[in-house]
Amino acid sequence: MPFYRRVGEIPPKRHTQFRQPDGSLYSEELMGQEGFSSDSSLLYHRFRPTAISSSQEFAPSNGSPVPNHPLKPRHLRTHKLNGADSDPVLGRRPLLSNADCRISYAAASDPSPLYRNAIGDECVYVEDGTARVETSFGALDVGPGDYLIMPMSTIYRIVPTGDRPLRTLVVESTGHITPPKRYLSVRGQFLEHSPYCERDLRSPDEPLVVEGENVDVYVQHRGRGKDTLWTKFTYDKHPFDVVGWDGCLYPWVFSIHDFEPITGRIHQPPPVHQTFQGPNFVICSFVPRKVDYHPDAIPVPYNHHNVDSDEVMFYTGGDYEARKGSGIEQGSISLHPSGFTHGPQPGAPERSIGAEKFDELAVMIDTFRPLELCEPGFECEDTGYAWTWKYTD
Repeated sequence: MPFYRRVGEIPPKRHTQFRQPDGSLYSEELMGQEGFSSDSSLLYHRFRPTAISSSQEFAPSNGSPVPNHPLKPRHLRTHKLNGADSDPVLGRRPLLSNADCRISYAAASDPSPLYRNAIGDECVYVEDGTARVETSFGALDVGPGDYLIMPMSTIYRIVPTGDRPLRTLVVESTGHITPPKRYLSVRGQFLEHSPYCERDLRSPDEPLVVEGENVDVYVQHRGRGKDTLWTKFTYDKHPFDVVGWDGCLYPWVFSIHDFEPITGRIHQPPPVHQTFQGPNFVICSFVPRKVDYHPDAIPVPYNHHNVDSDEVMFYTGGDYEARKGSGIEQGSISLHPSGFTHGPQPGAPERSIGAEKFDELAVMIDTFRPLELCEPGFECEDTGYAWTWKYTD
C-alpha cells in the first residue's frame, strides 16, 4: 500500500526485545512481499504464530474449468445460483478462471471459517449486505459498494451482519492487487489526477485479540503447475493474538461510491475507469456520472474489440443504458471474449443522444489471457445472450 500505518503496541525499534506483562517475549512476525524486497508489515503475537498441531488435506468441490469453445459471448445470472445458507469463503461459486485469476460469486448468510489465501491477493466486492471482516491486523466493516483488498496469506474470516444474504463478487489473484501505477508517485503517494486517494481508504485501526485453542484455518495454496490445493491447519492458539503491527502491507477497503469519474467532451475509453491492477488483469469501476458534452456526442460506447483481452462486466446497480434489450439485470455478468466484437444493443446509440448523465454501477475485469468457464457458470447462464445483437432496432 502507498502509506505507512501503525496500530496497537509495538517496540521503538524493529527486531528488538518486546516483552509481555509476564516478562516473556512477544513473537515478532514479518509479513512481506517479494521475499524481503517489497512492502511488508511487522506483527507482534502473544503466542508463536508457527505452532500447529495438525495438517489435513481438504478438497472443496469446484470442478475443472473448460475453454469458452465454441467461442461466444456469455451472460451469467448470478442471482440464480443457490447457496444463501453457505459462508462467504467456502461458499464461493467459481464462474470464470485463467492462470492469473479466478472470478467467483457468493451469496451467504453464515460466518466463514478462518481462511488464508497463500496464492495471491483477493479483491472482494460487496454487491449487497453487510459484514464484519476479522483479520490478524484487526477488523473492518463492509457494506454495499465496498472493495476489500486482502493481501496474500492474511488470515481472516467474513461474518455477515445484516438480515440479508451477503452477496460478493470475488477476484482471487495469483499475485498482488494494487492501485494502478499511473495514479501513484515514485514513492507511492496518490497523484492529483487519481480518481481516488488515501482519504478514501479504510484499514484496521485497532488490534483484534481473540482467545482460543486448537483453532482451524483453511489454507488455499500452490500445487503442481496450475493446480490449487487446500490444507486445514489446526493452530495451537488462536491466530488473532496480535497486540500491534506497523508497516505498509495490510487489508484495506475502498468504496466504489468514492470513485470520482473522469469524463470528457466525447466518449472516454474504459482505462479512465481503472481502479486496480493485478497480474495480467485490471479492475475498473463504472459509476453514476455526467456524460459527453460535445453537441454531436453519442454517449454510449462504440462497438469495440479488445484484441488482447477478455472483458467481464458485473452489473451491480442503476440502469444499463447500452444493454437495454439484452436481458442484462442486477447481478448479471457478461463475458465478451477476445475474438468477438461487442458493443451497445441495437437502438442504444440513437436513444442515448442528448443524455446528460448515466446512472449505472458496474465492476469490469479485463484479463489478458482467455477466461475459461467453471461449472457454476453454466448453471446460471442465459444461453440466448450471444444472439441478442441480431435483433433489429
